[in-house]
Amino acid sequence: MTGDILMQAALNGDWRCIARAISALENGGVDALEVRKAIAGLQGRSHVIGVTGPPGGGKSTLVSVIIKGFRLRGKKVAVLAVDPSSPFTGGAVLGDRIRMGEQQSDEGVFIRSLASRGHLGGLSVAAGDVIDLFDAAGFDVVIVETVGAGQSEVEITKFADTRIVVCPPGLGDDVQAIKAGVLEIADVFVVTKGDLPDSKKTETELHAMLALRKGASTIPAVLRVASTLEEGTDALVDWLDARNQRGLRHSKGGTNSTFNLVAKFNAADNFASLLGIELVSASEGSTTMRMKVERKHINFNGRCHGGALFALGDMALGLACNSYGQLTTLIDGQLSISTAVEEGEWLLAHAFEVSRSRKIGSYQVNITRARDGEHIAMLNGTVYILNKTVDTKLEEGLR
Repeated sequence: MTGDILMQAALNGDWRCIARAISALENGGVDALEVRKAIAGLQGRSHVIGVTGPPGGGKSTLVSVIIKGFRLRGKKVAVLAVDPSSPFTGGAVLGDRIRMGEQQSDEGVFIRSLASRGHLGGLSVAAGDVIDLFDAAGFDVVIVETVGAGQSEVEITKFADTRIVVCPPGLGDDVQAIKAGVLEIADVFVVTKGDLPDSKKTETELHAMLALRKGASTIPAVLRVASTLEEGTDALVDWLDARNQRGLRHSKGGTNSTFNLVAKFNAADNFASLLGIELVSASEGSTTMRMKVERKHINFNGRCHGGALFALGDMALGLACNSYGQLTTLIDGQLSISTAVEEGEWLLAHAFEVSRSRKIGSYQVNITRARDGEHIAMLNGTVYILNKTVDTKLEEGLR
């Protein structure tokens, strides 16, 4: 089946073609670019719901009952479940989604697991593209369950229209589940395992904490459910269904706006143009670039010059750290090369944010061969964040 026919079938709801398109996005390369091209401009209709929280908090069980609730309302549902990676195969450890087994046979439900593959933030590198594919394929609701890494799982804010933070009772510390960054991202806190004695106490603590948010424009809802008994789940699904937020990622100020901003920076970079470095995708703190190794990149030994690899990684890192619109500059970078690259190969560089404070940021770039995903090199960099916008720099003509 040719790429055009496959994508048309996927967009018409063919489950097998959707699965093949997801695999292409996950593996990267030219096929992934064709999928992105086919779905461009078709997003913004699905309600994207992110579910995050601590490991063992009942996320998968909760997602299962949410699926059931939306199906009873006649909605088509897609689920993207991001799981830990196997240390042996690199695949998703819980790829069979055993807790959602009841929903697997439903023709209105598509469930796919992706391995995190070491990507920080609770999602995977391909998550945003897969969400867009589900959206373009006509699913009414897209549910994204994060890997369950804990307090740093805030990347879901870039993709979800509605964010559920799961708060199981009895973790040994008051409101332990919602520490640090996770506290700030919730549209609704869901106290799971509502049949346990401590669940009411956790619910009360959440309400008390939210009462301290003076001057907040919106206060997150707090709902208590017992998923296994399906108690409180109808109220949760009703609450979710009533929200009219759709396509926030593709609205002004969303991830699409970030892509346009980063594309502007890339187009203004003379060195990137000289080397043929192209932008593939971008969101705040993350970019993917590609470059075809041509004669001008080859060293005296007939292989791609290390400087060209560093330039590709540096460009991906530079755009990722400047994607917020605040001027940021590399102060330390280290490249490790694993495999030589020959002329004619396409390379992909994916940069993502490891940490970022008011002045200092840490980023990692993985460079792979597009044809088969083989690891080529890795760049680790530290950046310094300046108190000025990148637009000012461009307007001054300093490119």
